[in-house]
Amino acid sequence: MIKFLDLKKINEPYESAFQEKLKSVLTSGWYILGSEVAAFETNFAQYCGAKYCIGTGNGLDALVLIFKGYIELGKLQKGDEVIVPANTYIASILAILQADLAPVLVEPKIETYNINPDLISDRINSRTRAILAVHLYGQLADMETINTIATRHNLIVVEDAAQAHGAKANQKSKTINQETATAYSFYPGKNLGALGDGGAVVTNDAELANVIQSLRNYGSKTKYYNDYIGVNSRLDELQAAFLNVKLPNLDRDNDNRRSTARRYISEIKNDKIVLPFHDNSKNHVFHLFVIRTNRRNELQNYLLQNDIQTVIHYPIAPHKQKALIGFNNLSFPIAEKIHDEVLSLPISPVMTFDEVDYIIEIMNKF
Repeated sequence: MIKFLDLKKINEPYESAFQEKLKSVLTSGWYILGSEVAAFETNFAQYCGAKYCIGTGNGLDALVLIFKGYIELGKLQKGDEVIVPANTYIASILAILQADLAPVLVEPKIETYNINPDLISDRINSRTRAILAVHLYGQLADMETINTIATRHNLIVVEDAAQAHGAKANQKSKTINQETATAYSFYPGKNLGALGDGGAVVTNDAELANVIQSLRNYGSKTKYYNDYIGVNSRLDELQAAFLNVKLPNLDRDNDNRRSTARRYISEIKNDKIVLPFHDNSKNHVFHLFVIRTNRRNELQNYLLQNDIQTVIHYPIAPHKQKALIGFNNLSFPIAEKIHDEVLSLPISPVMTFDEVDYIIEIMNKF
């Protein structure tokens, strides 16, 4: 069986280094916001080409804390509208709601699955204060156009890069909108994955970084002195230690993912399948390799019968979820079509050439 994602195989090369880190953290006697978190924050900020990184408990909290940070700074107010793609994992929308802001959904482009910038301006009104750009499946949204629109309307741009660690725009910085903030997740299945939950905010905004640093720790910068109504969302010291071990290999792993993706794109020849768009730049790190077909259930069962695991990302559009009942009456035909047709093939930095060969062969026989 070719697993959709073999986390054991991905992490096996790091086992001895993980054991050393575990012993180091255990014997240090300092388990919360210690030297490993500080080191990872420095390392990841440097990797992203940004000044500040604030570790958080997970990627959702990272997004929520960005919005709450802007509220504390007076740049957002509760009830303000935030434009967000209709095609995304629900966490993007939950973050807006948990910060007491109002999501305004916009259709994606069918080619990239990311928000369609051409439709953003029509949804901007006097209550709009921000745009949340999501780099879905590992491919950067059209940030140049989004930033131009935001500048024209004096809007804040926040980025959800939970699936896009290391993606580059124009071969330059790995953080696209450093003057505001970008949220990352280190969930185990991510391109840079911990062995548990974890997240981070990356920014060049010193004022925002300072507020988020307090908000993640009960609203406190100095122990027992609380400046804000904060939360407990701190990157775990042990998870930070593991991330420090894996970070130096992130670019190599992303290149391996791109190599597999290029093979899929060039060698899968089946008119029943729509392959993902890729311009051969480094703006896509292929966290997921997502195809579309109007025969999804049939294809998924066929692949499983041939010992190939697949996953649907995601089966239900956010506005159709029971949790977002207030959005259920809305219609987003393109997002709904995507959610009805997408299927993710196995892709990871540890897949073998023979495994990719086999998947391509089976896909072409469907």
